[in-house]
Amino acid sequence: MELTGAAWRKSSRSAQDNNCVEVATNLAGAVGVRDSKDPAGPVLTFDPCAWRVFVAAPPR
Repeated sequence: MELTGAAWRKSSRSAQDNNCVEVATNLAGAVGVRDSKDPAGPVLTFDPCAWRVFVAAPPR
């Protein structure tokens, strides 16, 4: 997956420290998720439809 040009953002609900994830939703055909403490590290990619279902799920 080509990640050049990914626009990474943190959740508005994240703590002020860097212990959170960043999400890139501007990728063609995928949503990228990475650890904010390791921006050069691995990236998980998800199908955009599956990501929308995940985000819309009620908290447990």
